[in-house]
Amino acid sequence: MFYEFMINQQSAIYRILDANLDRAREGLRIVEEWCRFGLNNKEIATNCKEMRQELASWHSVELRVARDTPHDVGSDVTHTQEAQRENLQDLLQANLCRVQEALRVLEEYAKLYDIEFAVAMKQMRYQVYTLESKLLGQSNFQLLAKSSLYLVTSPVNNFLTVVESALKGGVKIVQYRHKDQDDLIKLKEAYKLKQLCTNYHALFLVNDRIDIAMAVNADGVHLGQTDCPVGLARQILGGGKIIGKSTSNSQEMLKAISDGADYIGVGPVYETPTKAGKKAIGLDYVLYAKLNATIPWFAIGGIDNNNIQDVIKAGATRVAVVRAIMEAENPTAETKNLLRNL
Repeated sequence: MFYEFMINQQSAIYRILDANLDRAREGLRIVEEWCRFGLNNKEIATNCKEMRQELASWHSVELRVARDTPHDVGSDVTHTQEAQRENLQDLLQANLCRVQEALRVLEEYAKLYDIEFAVAMKQMRYQVYTLESKLLGQSNFQLLAKSSLYLVTSPVNNFLTVVESALKGGVKIVQYRHKDQDDLIKLKEAYKLKQLCTNYHALFLVNDRIDIAMAVNADGVHLGQTDCPVGLARQILGGGKIIGKSTSNSQEMLKAISDGADYIGVGPVYETPTKAGKKAIGLDYVLYAKLNATIPWFAIGGIDNNNIQDVIKAGATRVAVVRAIMEAENPTAETKNLLRNL
């Protein structure tokens, strides 16, 4: 009786290892195909392939022959979320999670089978975490490059409703900026905004506060001239997060680019209470940015539907706004008008 129990237990462990080796390899192959054909990124595609081959090396004959698909009670169990993917990022995220979960199962059950196997799975799991940061970070940088309208928040009534209205209108980047609020409220608001942006497949950044950005898993931060240096922010946040920098002259622009900023703000183009006491730099700097900026840049400062054509004529193809949307009677319509102008 005891012998039979041990045999059954061993068989079950072998089946678990077999199933999760298949699951991890399948998930990696799906990610690899996008890296190869979608991103044309040889480095990441090769990384995926090498991990698949390592998994195959642990997939021994004794594990494969333990497979018993006809009697697998979970083979026909599905979830409605598995039947559809809303976009490419959802697809990649789902399969990366699938790989991570499978590797965790392999790591634990392999401790009952082969400790070297378990150690290898743990190491690979951390490799996949790094892969996820690189891959989803690239998707975010692509969205940044394609986006033409950037919303910076200000404290208004129905704050979250206004932001959601802008997201419905087509905004794809939102920066949370609330200078004079308690940290606990900032954290709660940032968390809610992050969820909103995720729902609308938009980027979410936090102004100044790297700690809050990390706490809510924001897509990045925006830094002023007196904030944390870009290099230190990169060291803290890693290469997968977006880092923006405010600039108001050519020297600041060139330094931000050389320091490794992913985008820059160019302004304030017009005087604005958001930057009280700061002199407007006018349209000449917008033209300079058009001719010299080598990374994405957003004209910012007092821009609205009344003056946006002048900013566009000066060379801007991307703008960031605050009051034009946050104080609009109809934020969705105002957002659509701004995008139409751009």
